Amino acid sequence: MKNLSTIHATIEWKKSERIVFRVLFIYFFIQAVPLDWKYFRHLIQIQWADLHYADLFYLSRYTPQFISSEQVNGWGLNTLLDWAIILVISFIGAGIWTYVDKGRKEHNDLYYVLRVILRYRLFIAVIADVFIKIFPLQLPYPSLSLENTNYGDLTDWKNAYLAYGIAPSFEVFLGVIEISGAILLLNKKTASIGAFIIIGFIGNVFLSNLGYNGGEAVYCLYLLLMAVILVFYDIQRWQKIIMLGKPSRPNTYKPDFFIGWKKNGRIILKFTLILIVLPFYSFYSFSLYSNNGYQYPNGKGLPGAAGLYNVREFRINGTVLPYSLTDSIRWHNVIFESWPTISIRSNKFIKPDIINTEVIHADDDARNFESSGSSGRQFFSYTIDSVNQVLYLRNKNRNYSEDKLALHYSIANTEQIILSGVNETGDSIYVVLDKLKKNSLLDESYRIPKNRSVFD
Repeated sequence: MKNLSTIHATIEWKKSERIVFRVLFIYFFIQAVPLDWKYFRHLIQIQWADLHYADLFYLSRYTPQFISSEQVNGWGLNTLLDWAIILVISFIGAGIWTYVDKGRKEHNDLYYVLRVILRYRLFIAVIADVFIKIFPLQLPYPSLSLENTNYGDLTDWKNAYLAYGIAPSFEVFLGVIEISGAILLLNKKTASIGAFIIIGFIGNVFLSNLGYNGGEAVYCLYLLLMAVILVFYDIQRWQKIIMLGKPSRPNTYKPDFFIGWKKNGRIILKFTLILIVLPFYSFYSFSLYSNNGYQYPNGKGLPGAAGLYNVREFRINGTVLPYSLTDSIRWHNVIFESWPTISIRSNKFIKPDIINTEVIHADDDARNFESSGSSGRQFFSYTIDSVNQVLYLRNKNRNYSEDKLALHYSIANTEQIILSGVNETGDSIYVVLDKLKKNSLLDESYRIPKNRSVFD
């Protein structure tokens, strides 16, 4: 009996198969292998001595860009135009390739190489997303402000995020499923199974993005396309075994160039990649988890002020405004978070800051998860001048980034705070806040603390 690798090597491909393969090989090679100079610019700009998970996260989301101007998190509609350009390049390249290499009857070696490229490209992409689920970071527990925001005042994507965030154990479970598929990609014998698991997982995320107006649909489609190519390699064998109940011979094809030092070099390169990628992503994600995550600011708010407050008295330019559900000026309630964020509920129209993609910020000032996708409250970050007892507020919504307030604070007792100063329109305000002892039904449904996780 002939060696199986020899049998596969001598099988002649159809002309149409060779042409389609050449297009796909060029297309996915450009998509998966970093060639864009903006990627290397970002790589050079990373402060490796002060590395943050965000740096690793964005490195894993590489995509070549012709239309888009920013390499970091560049997965918008312009990405589809980039794909169209790459596809045109692929067709042109395949045409030249077909003309030059007329005598070639198969591309088994290059097919093997393409699968290796896609396996490791998909592995790196998935791993970057895995550890922020295993250490429940990606889907945070709702803040006090978000718990007290009407459901209809949040975007569909924000509501979906918060719905998952109340179940950190389920988030960890999702991470375990995802990492199981990623690990299987590392071995060519199990790569198709791993890709199949990823198709099921990422496919669900893709549909969720479409259903809830998320911004990750294009990125999910990118990962799905790579996974489909990997699964296609074994799909006929699976069909014989599972659907037809017939035996199927495994494909043990190995390229001729993977012998001697090249084979050993491949093994060394493989384990070097694993020993770098897994420890880096796991260590820095755990470090991020240990420092209270990345969705909410990590700083400390006004001591003893955290809580929900009713606005008992509200004056503007010395005039008292009575409580009103229709007044667009008077505040209804105010929430002090345990971190330096104040949220204000009023009847003022608020254009929501639509952020529906996964964004990781290292700096507290840039973390705007709590304010994004909300039209029911105004969110302000603040700094404290404890000597003069002044709070300097800045609106976290990018549509109102110029709105700033300077408010003098007076804490009469643990149940009351008085604010006075100048609002964003330059009017003087005087506000008396009474702390409310409102129990959260969401918190009461659990016996473990609010900042719970499966690791506590």
